[in-house]
Amino acid sequence: MKRVLTGLDVLRETFWSQLKGYRLGLLSNQASLDSQLRSAKEIIAHLLPGHLKALYGPQHGFGGTEQDNMVETNHTYDPVLDVPMLSLYSEVREPTKDMLDPIDLLLIDLQDVGCRVYTFASTMLGCLRGAAQWGKKVVILDRPNPLGGDIVEGNLLQPDLFSFVGPYRLPMRHGLTMAEMARIFNDVFELKAHLDVVPMKGWKRTMTWQETGLRWLMPSPNMPLAETAQVYPGQVIWEGTNISEGRGTCRPFEIFGAPFLEPKAVIQQLVPEASHGCALQELTFRPTFNKWQGALCRGFMIHITDPRSFRPYFTSVALLGALVAVHREQFAWKPPPYEYESDRMPIDLILGDLSLKMQIESGRDVSQIKEEWVEMLEDFLEWRTPYLMYR
Repeated sequence: MKRVLTGLDVLRETFWSQLKGYRLGLLSNQASLDSQLRSAKEIIAHLLPGHLKALYGPQHGFGGTEQDNMVETNHTYDPVLDVPMLSLYSEVREPTKDMLDPIDLLLIDLQDVGCRVYTFASTMLGCLRGAAQWGKKVVILDRPNPLGGDIVEGNLLQPDLFSFVGPYRLPMRHGLTMAEMARIFNDVFELKAHLDVVPMKGWKRTMTWQETGLRWLMPSPNMPLAETAQVYPGQVIWEGTNISEGRGTCRPFEIFGAPFLEPKAVIQQLVPEASHGCALQELTFRPTFNKWQGALCRGFMIHITDPRSFRPYFTSVALLGALVAVHREQFAWKPPPYEYESDRMPIDLILGDLSLKMQIESGRDVSQIKEEWVEMLEDFLEWRTPYLMYR
């Protein structure tokens, strides 16, 4: 299998020479490695000695050490490179003028997971805004969408629910790379940022992660495997409920449940279509932190049996509907705050449609709900075409 070359690989081979003379900043984390497992900051420092003037980190910190949401990281210092390490998940989530003053050009190298509810896209958007405002250039080092780029899924995010976990009107499974999202944001928000992209080589939109030949590098602490990312566009829903999404287990998001959950009753309530491309293994587990810490939970582990036919968002919405129907007394929606939103319900921010929670509570057939996504997804696929870089 021929390995895909990421934007960082391409920078290492050829593009680096175009950065000579710039004072550089780098937004990256522990997953910002090339195919030889060398970090972006080490590669840039070696090829362009003295050019790196500041490092920036997203949610979960520079090393991906912080487990949960709304756990801020401090600004610190890199003693080897002798440069500041500035957190974009601290008292600010967009770079200020002072934070960008040391640089002329910001390199962004972050591995996205292909789901709307993930904060790296919002952090990138904040950097584009800051760069446009303060006259800095931005270069995106592109990486694969681990879900591929041809299949999209779910309802589009309603504008009144834009937040740090959903900055624009994208479906839950958006089928875009970070660079493609940057092109969209720069256009739709009329930022006029000086944006350039180092594209991948060899990536095709039909590729699953396993077909890229790349090693999976954890972009956040609860995203340990490519399979985690592949279930995440659905399983992230549990963050808006009192159901454990498996944080505090070895397989977060693949495992989910609660002490009151009756797996067999949920399966009997589940529409058959929801299990296409996957298998649900009944499971007991005891989370070591987060929801239901220390309590014995009953639930499931999702096994993907066919990535091409598996639809993570529909599967989890169907599971949610079945679980609400079976456990109306014990089930609950999680109250705010959620990612710095204190007024709106977390489930609404996650689902991206104010009516969807009410439809699920009313017991509406989830297959009918799914049918309503079809036309909007067709429109979205046509609308996104000019922004695509890999045809």
